[in-house]
Amino acid sequence: MVNFYNYHKAGFSVFSNTLFKYYSHLNISETELVLILQLEVFAQDKNYFPSNQELAASTNLSAIEISELLQGLINKEVINLEQINDQEGKISNFYSLKPLYKKIDALFEQEQLSRKQSSSNRISQPLGYENQDPLQLTVRQFEIEFGRLLSPIERQEIAAWINEDHYDPEVIKLALREAILAQVYNFKYVDRILLNWQRHNLTTVEQVKNYLQRNV
Repeated sequence: MVNFYNYHKAGFSVFSNTLFKYYSHLNISETELVLILQLEVFAQDKNYFPSNQELAASTNLSAIEISELLQGLINKEVINLEQINDQEGKISNFYSLKPLYKKIDALFEQEQLSRKQSSSNRISQPLGYENQDPLQLTVRQFEIEFGRLLSPIERQEIAAWINEDHYDPEVIKLALREAILAQVYNFKYVDRILLNWQRHNLTTVEQVKNYLQRNV
């Protein structure tokens, strides 16, 4: 007879809630997430380098699909394939999830910092006064439209648009609006829009709006 004791003997796996909260911010798909969880399960069972066949047997994926997904995660710098020497000098391979959790740490710290800044602004500013920092306002607009927190790299790109390329923050928001209307939610598309406007010497909101009206 099957009972809870039998399941209990198989053990339990524990995963950080931050992984489930932030995986989508790191461009990790649900299928890739399942594979990451399987790597965690095997690691908790002291198997740090499960074969593609072992991983496939624990999922609905083929060994070939597992191989492609693992390579994709390595390319995204989410996991690393590393080596270690034991006491006898034998080399062993293992999958490291350190890159993943470093990225999650950065996102978590960024969110905590944003909360502290928001709390500080509410305390130090008069009621109804909003933070008028162009960078923060632009970042917030992107987060609203994209429906997620921006990564540190994405924040740096916005800062570069404002501080290095000297784009008007309001023009950046217009480019964001054009991307959303085209249903393209990525920074490369927004950057192409800004470069196109720059080539046409469109530097102000009024110039951009006139240009858009002429090209409707």
